[in-house]
Amino acid sequence: MIYVMSDLHGCYQEYLKALKAIDFQDDDQLFVLGDVVDRGKEPVKLLQDMMMRSNVFPIIGNHDFMALSVLRKFCVEITDENVETQLDEEDMENLYHWYNDGGRVTLEQFRRLSREEQQDLLDYLEEFSLLEEVSANGKKFVLVHAGLHPFLPDKPLEDYRLEEVIFKSPNYDFVYYADKYLVSGHKPTVSIDKRKKGQIIEKNHHIAIDCGCVFGMNLGVYCLDTGEKWYIEKNK
Repeated sequence: MIYVMSDLHGCYQEYLKALKAIDFQDDDQLFVLGDVVDRGKEPVKLLQDMMMRSNVFPIIGNHDFMALSVLRKFCVEITDENVETQLDEEDMENLYHWYNDGGRVTLEQFRRLSREEQQDLLDYLEEFSLLEEVSANGKKFVLVHAGLHPFLPDKPLEDYRLEEVIFKSPNYDFVYYADKYLVSGHKPTVSIDKRKKGQIIEKNHHIAIDCGCVFGMNLGVYCLDTGEKWYIEKNK
């Protein structure tokens, strides 16, 4: 079976409960549609678990990108020789914005790792895909963190750039592909439809799966083969 979840945001315990709920097996596949880190309690443990599973495939979200950008820059030893060139004003601004947008917990846990563990984690973040296209039970799915913006119906998926897939959510009232389903996270479903608080939304060939776990709602899991849904309540 092929499963998708999104916007885990360090909700490690809920992630483990989700794997148990779906009885995740070695021959199953799980695509995690970005924003693995920041805000929640255990982003580093979550990353370390995912990187040990060959059948878990991460897709990059804006928080993962911000974390990688900042940590790569600040993970270099500062010496007398590079102190004036390694970090600039833009680097400090990026650190400030990321730290205050949920990055604090990720940074604090990252700093407690050994240098080798830090390098392994950064290498893993660099392996995150921009997007994926998969088929299940005769249907095609485009998996992306946020959306495809600007969207062009004839634009090949491989031509979309990083900044076009991690920041802006799609228009859920518009059918992007008549023959494919666009599966995305990034935007909690309660902000799409208040009646769908903590629930997965399916409409107009869109499947929105960010159920707002880190904000006290649910972690949603969706099976592409069957359309079955699971909801894991946020730990109190």
